[in-house]
Amino acid sequence: MSDYSFPYKDAAFLINDVLDFDRICSDAGLEEVNGELAAAILEEAARFGSEVLAPLNTVGDQQGATLEEDGVHESPGFADAYRQYIDTGWPSLAAEEEFGGQAMPRMVAAAATEIWYSACASFSLCPLLTTGAVEAIALHGSDELKEKYLPNLVSGEWTGSMCLTEPAAGSDLAAVATRAVQEGDHYLLTGQKIYITWGDHQMTDNVIHLVLARLPDAPAGVKGISLFLVPKFLLDENGQPGERNDVYCVGLEHKMGIHASPTCTLNFGDSGGAVAYLVGQPNNGLAAMFTMMNEARQGVGIQGLGVSERSYQQAVPYAKERLQGTRRDGSRYPIIDFPDVRRMLMLMKAGTEAMRGLAYFAAAETDLEKFAKKPEQARNHTARIGLYTPIVKGWLTELAQELTYLGTQIHGGMGYVEETGSAQHYRDARIMTIYEGTTGIQAIDLAGRKTLGDQGKAVQDWLDEIDATAAELAAVEGYAGMADALQKAVEAGAAARAWILENGSADRNSAGAASVNYMMLMGYLSGGWVMGKSALKAIELLATGAGDKGFLQTKLVTVRFYFEHLLPRTGSLLAAILAGPESMMALDPEQF
Repeated sequence: MSDYSFPYKDAAFLINDVLDFDRICSDAGLEEVNGELAAAILEEAARFGSEVLAPLNTVGDQQGATLEEDGVHESPGFADAYRQYIDTGWPSLAAEEEFGGQAMPRMVAAAATEIWYSACASFSLCPLLTTGAVEAIALHGSDELKEKYLPNLVSGEWTGSMCLTEPAAGSDLAAVATRAVQEGDHYLLTGQKIYITWGDHQMTDNVIHLVLARLPDAPAGVKGISLFLVPKFLLDENGQPGERNDVYCVGLEHKMGIHASPTCTLNFGDSGGAVAYLVGQPNNGLAAMFTMMNEARQGVGIQGLGVSERSYQQAVPYAKERLQGTRRDGSRYPIIDFPDVRRMLMLMKAGTEAMRGLAYFAAAETDLEKFAKKPEQARNHTARIGLYTPIVKGWLTELAQELTYLGTQIHGGMGYVEETGSAQHYRDARIMTIYEGTTGIQAIDLAGRKTLGDQGKAVQDWLDEIDATAAELAAVEGYAGMADALQKAVEAGAAARAWILENGSADRNSAGAASVNYMMLMGYLSGGWVMGKSALKAIELLATGAGDKGFLQTKLVTVRFYFEHLLPRTGSLLAAILAGPESMMALDPEQF
């Protein structure tokens, strides 16, 4: 067992009460899926996370993956845990039934994903990439590729990796130099990819790489990139791993955190060319890869939530037990009695609950898109998913930096040393703002594609919903102050949107300079929205005598704290946006 336990009450409240899981399932025709089934699934997931995965977190941190003559070897205990993970069917939870999946709603999968990330971030990165590979192949792959590779990827018997970055091509994918030349029914691929998460290991008998590369006659830039499937082992006539393909791990990165997640340098084609299969259409690989990347971006956002929750759960008992103050009578009292420690704990509690709300809301949009009965409804949900994705990835992971820092700060000097384990959460969280697209990339996506791209329509539709929530709060006696705070945050969001629309197209520096502040503003606003909706539901349940009274009253206090201490950040972020890019871009490079 470990010190980690899944926050059932908050998750169940969001899924069943705020999002009305039973209604969504009923409308979708999912007759056998309901809140009771979801609770049973999450209870078992939490048991597995607490008993099997969480104890490996420290082990993996202290004994990371290693590169041996026969390839990468995972941390002790990981192979056994992974075998239990696939034997109990967790990889297939949300996958389509056609390929052996259980087709559960994404809301349930998102909650289970939070468990994996809280329990052991390094371990959970492996299934994250596999899920993304499944999505990309299912949407873009040929029928033959689906038949050959999806069943074993869905079951977890094989794992997937995403191979984009090269030594000279990081976020600038237009510079990708890996090449693929057609030979009969396949291609031969040559090149090097770096920073490949779980690019090699011994836990399964095959690893399926999705690789960006160029064809010989490809146009320059991102319009000339294709996507290829490259198995570690080629399949024999029975569809089983056979001959070793020409792809090898030649190095492991020595990282600040997530030590048990092997970050590989992969060489393709050193001995003549790695056998590769085209996924989707030639020169359209980036669009196909974005299916996998967007899946991973929402997953990494939930990773920020999960690690923040784990840090909070560790900080609370320490604050209750650590005696530091002395009364006049000589008796001592714990640091949780100090207002500043309360401030930090409440920031952690309110922050994680807002993060959880947004992550689950985003997952619900995926379910609503999938089961929409009218094309217009599906398009609206698709637009909302596009809007949420950079905020979930960017805001959740940025806020995780602050929350895991606070967890370490609460531990004082013991947080700085490795004995308590708090520092690991802080170190593990640091990468989350970087991989799968940095914070800046998420922000420019939100300001560019998701705001300028449709002249702010999707953002305005969302702001209108948040405004309606503020109006609902205003109608509840005693909540006028909170309603006013949310209304002011909506006005800040609207002003930021207007500034982006007015300045973003005319001046190429304007959108870029404002984008991170814009994304963070929308993050805190979205957190205020889901917390406001949570407050409305808590008020309703308390009035009817339903639900856990203690939990609901605690929720209302937590919402109030969020509105008083986190939501006001939207004002300062707006001020920075309105300042424009002038001082930011004024200095010559030599003046830095």
